[in-house]
Amino acid sequence: MEGIAFVTGAGQGIGRAVALAFAEAGTRVAAVDREPKGVERLAEEHDGITAYVADVSVSSEVEGVVEAVELGLGPIAALANVAGVLRTGAVVDFSDADWAALFDVNAGGVFRTSRAVARRMTRRRAGVIVTVSSNAAGIPRAGMAAYAASKAASTAFTKSLGLELAPYGIRCNVVAPGSTDTPMQRSLWAEDGPAAVIAGDPASFRTGIPLGRLAEPSDVADAVLFLASERARHITMHDLYVDGGATLRA
Repeated sequence: MEGIAFVTGAGQGIGRAVALAFAEAGTRVAAVDREPKGVERLAEEHDGITAYVADVSVSSEVEGVVEAVELGLGPIAALANVAGVLRTGAVVDFSDADWAALFDVNAGGVFRTSRAVARRMTRRRAGVIVTVSSNAAGIPRAGMAAYAASKAASTAFTKSLGLELAPYGIRCNVVAPGSTDTPMQRSLWAEDGPAAVIAGDPASFRTGIPLGRLAEPSDVADAVLFLASERARHITMHDLYVDGGATLRA
């Protein structure tokens, strides 16, 4: 792919895997995260990756880093919105601050970064945007109402953006992972670890994973790379679930 791949949340987990996938495919990568340690280490490990620090919940930082990438590396050809946060809890106990934090990053971050990048892509009449959402956006999850709502918002936003940008030849798609072996996922594990996630929990109305395994970050990255590639040139406003069948595609 000619041009730059701009990846948010690249410091760890799925974002790191996406940045590496683009770089290994020969695309120059701007790896963005609000914590410098992870992206700086990533840039040290791979010559094709440049680290940038920015918080996607702050408009001025988003505008600044997008401008810095375009001036320093070149035009952004692909945006991967991967930055995300997770806070769980029953709705009756959930705080305004936790709700706001989820939406500031998971939905607001997608909006701010997509807006900044789309303004430049439309002038060039070229580009692709892929948002990493969650299968929680499409099925109810006990204790995850706020997270699911924030991810549903990012999904709907990305599809609507795809409709607006289609006349410019810009494609916008969504990848919806299920349980993936990342630090975020591991923070949810009880004593049984991944076994309980794979088996499911009927008491909380949660199915298991029919394929019998957690996703690896690279599984999600491969889906992002496909949707960003010319092999997907006629796919836009699509929502690709990468969850081993966990939602039974509800």
